[in-house]
Amino acid sequence: MVAPVSTALAPAPASAPAPVAPRRRTRILALPEARWALAATVAFLLGLALDLTGAPVWAYGPLYAVAYVTGGWEPALEGLRALREKSLDVDLLMIVAALGAAAIGQVLDGALLIVIFATSGALEALATARTADSVRGLLDLAPATATRVTDAGGEETVPTAELALGDVLLIRPGERIGADGRVLDGTSEADEATITGEPLPVLKRPGDEVFAGTLNGAGALRVRVERDPADSVIARIVTLVEEASRTKAPTQLFIERIEQRYAVGIVVATLAVFGVPLAFGAELTDALLRAMTFMIVASPCAVVLATMPPLLSAIANAGRHGVLVKSAVAMERLGEVDLAALDKTGTLTEGAPEVTGVRPLPDSGLDEDGLLALAASAEHPSEHPLARAIVTAARARGLGLAPAEDFTATPGRGVTATVEGCEVSVGRADADSDATVVAVTRDGKPVGTLTLIDRLRPDAPVTAAALTALTGTAPVLLTGDHAGAAARVAGATGLTDVRSGLLPEGKVDAVRALQDRGRKVLFVGDGVNDAPALAAAHSGIAMGRAGSDLALETADAVIVRDELTTVPAVVRLSRAARRLVVQNLVIAGVFITGLVLWDLIGHLPLPLGVAGHEGSTVLVGLNGLRLLRESAWAQDSRG
Repeated sequence: MVAPVSTALAPAPASAPAPVAPRRRTRILALPEARWALAATVAFLLGLALDLTGAPVWAYGPLYAVAYVTGGWEPALEGLRALREKSLDVDLLMIVAALGAAAIGQVLDGALLIVIFATSGALEALATARTADSVRGLLDLAPATATRVTDAGGEETVPTAELALGDVLLIRPGERIGADGRVLDGTSEADEATITGEPLPVLKRPGDEVFAGTLNGAGALRVRVERDPADSVIARIVTLVEEASRTKAPTQLFIERIEQRYAVGIVVATLAVFGVPLAFGAELTDALLRAMTFMIVASPCAVVLATMPPLLSAIANAGRHGVLVKSAVAMERLGEVDLAALDKTGTLTEGAPEVTGVRPLPDSGLDEDGLLALAASAEHPSEHPLARAIVTAARARGLGLAPAEDFTATPGRGVTATVEGCEVSVGRADADSDATVVAVTRDGKPVGTLTLIDRLRPDAPVTAAALTALTGTAPVLLTGDHAGAAARVAGATGLTDVRSGLLPEGKVDAVRALQDRGRKVLFVGDGVNDAPALAAAHSGIAMGRAGSDLALETADAVIVRDELTTVPAVVRLSRAARRLVVQNLVIAGVFITGLVLWDLIGHLPLPLGVAGHEGSTVLVGLNGLRLLRESAWAQDSRG
């Protein structure tokens, strides 16, 4: 039989601060793709400046050559490797088109094309590296070692990876729990915000379940390991994020198929444009000139710019308004969503308790201010979230706090202190309520209660209504909190589809079930527990001010200022960008088709072909930049 646990195992504050996992972020210039892209861009800009100012060729020509080599060697090498695997991609085609442009004197065009693709490759590499960083950072939440109780009653420190089912662990105050298990002895509170999203510490008694990576409070616990460390909730979060990150969206797969066919088609067509006239007696120079003209006018520069400027302009505009959208792909996908799923704690709510009710008993001799001041005086030495909320409420009313003596805190029961000669106790009351109710006693006699709730964000109802108007369906509420709190928030925001008590995999299952029914889900959350759902959803937006590192890295977009109304605004902006993308693709398609037919059927002069090709590129680029205007966001914010 396990011996009872003493709460005096080690000196500890009433509430130890949560350790922060090391932040592992790959620097952009640590990536070779980024360094090569930077070198290509610098060389191109220097060469362009000399070219436009009328410098001799020997001055700017080598700089363009440097841009070709530094920006093009890697996609060229990858393209050659793909050819060896009997595959052809657009990156290699762009290299060939750039070299073809240089071969007929259009060196600047080719260099610009190289720079565009090098920069795109660098951004993709950075996104991949940051995702890997965030997953590694999550693993740091779980402690590397744990204190295991031996059969003889002693203690030993072992790596958590070596724990087995049935092991008994000693969890001291302020320590992180090393494995999923069940409490055998002791009483404490655990901060489970990283797992369930519950903003307040949860009381843990014998028989209660605890999770690896969560933070123990002021009490000591003995915990029996009930799940292999490799299968813990925190480990499953890592697995879910990795799986979702590796999954390619159907749109991406479609683009890859089109990319392959287009590249093969252009190569075959270019060879035909060169070879067929030559076979019928055309001059070699004429045939080569026609083929090079075809390669230039058929190259997808305008198609590339048809997509990127609107999306990048939308990203820049959103960034000015406190929304960080991580890539053009993420911006495009935001406009496709047709259903929103919202986390509760830290998303629709502030994520911290607030005193909303002060009720003195009639025979207590206290009014509201007196009761609140009495409770705040007793709670003042405590670092518990409820205590901080009570003290904050008292100070907001301008109440003076009396000194507290003989302060003691009992995990799960509250605090006791001597205030102005009276013994005052403040602790949770058993109440059938969706809020947290705190009972206050003076010299053993109840004098009143305080009610605390996790405050709803003021803009939550407006945001829910806007998302309903955008998608045609009211958002779904997905939360790890209890049903009463979830129902209160749902009622205040007008939501009817409420799913409470969800662990991270439960949120993922809910998102996937919605998407299996053909919906494209936008998930909005903030915590580590939300990261798998953010990754599994069609698009994910994280609340940035208090969001976990993993949620911020996993999400497609981050709301830096925690303004919920920017969620529907950025969705509208994305839809505007998608409309411009379609417009640009039509413009690019018309120009490319017209120029190609002119070259094949008639005789397209090379200067006119280059002018038409570059003109269409500039046109679609300028059209996309329209979303940089301030009015683009203002218009979308109005709906």
